[in-house]
Amino acid sequence: MHREPNDLYPPIEPYGSGMLDVGDGNHVYWEVCGNPDGKPALVVHGGPGSGCTPRSRQYFDPDRYRVVLFDQRGCGRSTPHASDPAADMAHNTTAHLIADMERLREHLGIDTWLLYG
Repeated sequence: MHREPNDLYPPIEPYGSGMLDVGDGNHVYWEVCGNPDGKPALVVHGGPGSGCTPRSRQYFDPDRYRVVLFDQRGCGRSTPHASDPAADMAHNTTAHLIADMERLREHLGIDTWLLYG
């Protein structure tokens, strides 16, 4: 089947999700959809403050990819949210983001993955 570059795959629902304790009082929301045995791909959303969306699940062929989405610290369904005046933003840096992605990769038992975003 021919696909145009901007075509999305059909909407799908996650088959797994959770909250991962990443330290410093932060918990990141994650979800997995597509083929559990497919090539792992991590979708990193834009910001600031947004999170993963149902549309983000449609970027990869669900028959070929194990699509992992997560809400970065302070965003979406992760806690605490950046809009919370009590949130300590000193623990929300690029280094923390990379460490959180690595912790999620290990939590899901993934050796390597494609990074998209």
